[in-house]
Amino acid sequence: MQEVKSDYKPVRFLFGGAFEFGGDEVAKVYFTNGQDQSVRAGQGVSIAIGAEYQFKNVEQLLLRATIGYKYVTTQADNAHIRLTRVPMHFTANWMATEKLRFGAGIVTHRAINFNADGIGDNISIKPATGTVFEVAYSGIGLSYTAMKYKDQTNFSYSANAIGVTITGVLPRRN
Repeated sequence: MQEVKSDYKPVRFLFGGAFEFGGDEVAKVYFTNGQDQSVRAGQGVSIAIGAEYQFKNVEQLLLRATIGYKYVTTQADNAHIRLTRVPMHFTANWMATEKLRFGAGIVTHRAINFNADGIGDNISIKPATGTVFEVAYSGIGLSYTAMKYKDQTNFSYSANAIGVTITGVLPRRN
């Protein structure tokens, strides 16, 4: 009997990052030189790790799950003002071609905190869930996230964001 070797690896290590822009203003920082800077709910740089599952009988279908850290700060040099959160993405993806991927799914943000570093009020924001859509070519993509944040006083902020994403998997797909 001859042994058949298979290169099929259904689960891969997934890593990535994003630069995202948009959302409502959570805070505005005023500088002594007369300039100001807004901190927006959807804005930030993120890194993430997770897993990708590829179905054997439907190779174009991928399920992806990641957990990461999203961060935005200001230009202030005398205070570390920041908005941080822990995003989790759960998406279904379709490989239209070998390099072109379309994805859609659910994103949730946890541990959402605005820290004014003592020069203003800190804001605790409740966990939020929304939808995410992505189109990517060869690991570089564009994303749209639709989400709403609510703070401790139930004030709502749009956390909608448009992003540039970068993702990769190990081992690489064939």
